[in-house]
Amino acid sequence: MEERSNLMNMMKLSIKVLIQSALSLGRTLDSDFPPLQQFFVVMEHCLKHGLKAKKSFIGQHKSFFGPLELVEKLCPEASDLTTSVRNLPELKTPLGRGRAWLYLAVMQKKLADYLKVLLDHKNLLSEFYESDALMMEEEGAVIVGLLVGLNVIDANLCLKGEDLDSQVAVIDFSLYLKDTQNIDDGKQDGGITAVLDQKHYVEELNRHLSCTVGDLQTKIECLEKTNSKLQEELAAATDRIKALQEEQQELKQENEVIRERSEKHVEVTKQDTKVELETYKQTRQGLDEMYSDVWKQLKEEKRIRMELEKELELQIGMKIEMEIAMKLLEKDTHEKQDTLVALRQQLEEVKAINLQMFHKSQNAESSLQQKKEAISSFEGKTHQMMSSVKQMEDRLQQAEKARQVAEEKNVKLKQEMGGKIEFLKQQLTHLDSKCSTLERELKSEKEQRQTLQQELHQEKDTTALLKTELQQVKGLKKELRKLQEEKEQFEKICEEQEQALQEMGLHLSQSKLKMEDIKEVNKALKGHTWLKDDEATHCKQCEKEFSISRRKHHCRNCGDIFCNTCSSNELALPSYPKPVRVCDTCHTLLLQRCSSNAS
Repeated sequence: MEERSNLMNMMKLSIKVLIQSALSLGRTLDSDFPPLQQFFVVMEHCLKHGLKAKKSFIGQHKSFFGPLELVEKLCPEASDLTTSVRNLPELKTPLGRGRAWLYLAVMQKKLADYLKVLLDHKNLLSEFYESDALMMEEEGAVIVGLLVGLNVIDANLCLKGEDLDSQVAVIDFSLYLKDTQNIDDGKQDGGITAVLDQKHYVEELNRHLSCTVGDLQTKIECLEKTNSKLQEELAAATDRIKALQEEQQELKQENEVIRERSEKHVEVTKQDTKVELETYKQTRQGLDEMYSDVWKQLKEEKRIRMELEKELELQIGMKIEMEIAMKLLEKDTHEKQDTLVALRQQLEEVKAINLQMFHKSQNAESSLQQKKEAISSFEGKTHQMMSSVKQMEDRLQQAEKARQVAEEKNVKLKQEMGGKIEFLKQQLTHLDSKCSTLERELKSEKEQRQTLQQELHQEKDTTALLKTELQQVKGLKKELRKLQEEKEQFEKICEEQEQALQEMGLHLSQSKLKMEDIKEVNKALKGHTWLKDDEATHCKQCEKEFSISRRKHHCRNCGDIFCNTCSSNELALPSYPKPVRVCDTCHTLLLQRCSSNAS
């Protein structure tokens, strides 16, 4: 508690002395200014109070840069600050980075805001500080309230030439124990040097301000050009959107006309198809009845034809059997004739033998008696042979009679079969004529069916045409959808361009605000009042109203706003190294002063 109270009192004293000395000096503070250095030392002690030691492989160390890095996560505006601190190559330790972070936060006039964000998240700070640390108690909030007063001070601190890593943070109490009289004497002695320093600083600041004003003017011109281009693109986009809307309306009208035509055509074709289907059904019913009758007649005639063919086959089989029997009889007769020829030859041989025997009997009567027995035997044999010959002749006669009977029967069968065959031929011719008539009727029916199929194909073609028209309508709908999507895209582009224009307007307003800040700083440095752009609507000299063609121009000497004709002169002022714009009245006055000084 004693440490916290002592640090609290030291912080109050350091902030009070810093503000008083900065206001009495009246210029931007450097890093060599002792009260500012002591303020940073006291701030460092406050941030180090109650820090937890972090262990590493080298050893334990304490650094207040760790909690300051949390500001980057909690406040996105501090990301540039921490990245610039990390990117400084001269800083090698967390202590140096923490000091550089404090320097940059004071230059940005946001040290109080950043520390307030840290104090609002004490649950995160508890990882770095003890529970009784200054930043964890109420004194931290009091210090943040005191730091708000530092926003009055302008500081220009250089980080490149200083060794922030090895500086020793020791509080110099001599600054706070000096008498006020000595301070006043020191002020009187160093008044001249302060005025000279102020003059040089003002000149440098004017140069810097002139450069920034030129850069801002070029930026404003570029923004105006981009704005004009965006406006032209907007106009072209609006014209294109209007043209697309007109085309969309025309396409809608054409689509409606096509749809009406297609609907009418579809209705007419539906009615025609209904009528044709009814007629087709009626004709088909009649044709089906005719076809069933003809089919029945065909079946009966086929049955009759099959029966006749069966009878024909039976008769042909009988005829074939008769022919086979005739062939067998012919074979028997030929065999019998051969046997008769053989028997006749045998008879002739027997006759020859009888003649020889007779001759022999005449020649040898003596041997007749011996051979009578043989003759008698031969006679018996001849009687037997004669009887067999007679029998064979009887058989021949019977075979000839049977042959004659068979020939008579064959002739009769031929006559009967010829009559039947002629009758069957007549029936076949009659059936062929009926078949030809039925085939003709079938051909006519097939032709009717072909005509009906052609009509069906025509109806299918019409339906296909209707389908193609419907597909065209669908394609037109798709094109409409595409056009609508393009319209939506163009609307999105227009909205984005409007947002870009709004952002450009915001940038312009911010640049104008910066210009106003710069002008206010220039006013403070000079003794003249610098008029704002919004306060002047007319030229101060000719009192003509400002417009786009007649622009506003500041006089660098008096700070009032004039038109281009009333402020076309340029002169070198002591605060500006180069000739700058001056109004006519200031031009004449300054010329008079120069002439009087010269005389």
